[in-house]
Amino acid sequence: MTISRSMRVLQFGDSLLPVGSFAFSNALEAAVQEGVVADVATLTQFVRTAIRRAATSDGIALLHAHRAACSADLCQVTLADHAVLDRKLGEEMRTMTVRMGRKLAEVAEATVRAPMLSRWLGQVRDGLTPGTYPAALGVLLAELGSPEEDAFAIHQYGVAMTTLGAALRLMRLDHRDAQAILYIASGDAEGDYADVCRATLDDMATFAPMADILGAIHVKARVRMFMS
Repeated sequence: MTISRSMRVLQFGDSLLPVGSFAFSNALEAAVQEGVVADVATLTQFVRTAIRRAATSDGIALLHAHRAACSADLCQVTLADHAVLDRKLGEEMRTMTVRMGRKLAEVAEATVRAPMLSRWLGQVRDGLTPGTYPAALGVLLAELGSPEEDAFAIHQYGVAMTTLGAALRLMRLDHRDAQAILYIASGDAEGDYADVCRATLDDMATFAPMADILGAIHVKARVRMFMS
């Protein structure tokens, strides 16, 4: 890996990248309001569950989109894109993934030369494909020449940081505690990748009923800081 490519990977994996992730909490807001998450220990469990859930669903689609982009197969990218949206049960989670996906593609289009991503974004604008974040990230990182492991790592890091960023605004949480949780959660990534790297789109699945219930509760919440 060249120094320039490393820096570009860091650029598009930065939690401050303007794709709107700061507006979402991955259902943490409802979890805090309902008392499911109340301290560092329960927050750690919540974050680890969130990234595991992401690995076995969106992570598989991300890898599929990355491989399809490497083969210049836009049809397979579109299949991965639809597979992500089809498995989002909550309205807010569907909104989150398509809003972030389109924003990422638009930022990338204005920043780098990525023909495959531009073609995919054109289909999104024409309403032919939803435009989810995992598909956008997979295509972008493939066009930047980054291996799929990097794409997977950035995706999982993003899930953790979106949740922890929300936690810092929702809870009495020290920044050092947030970094400690991130370090623990990062240790799960190797095993998660090994579990899903040979999976197909048909294998995409999650089982975290409480997260879906919390998401449903959040939709009807009267007072809220985040969009999910």
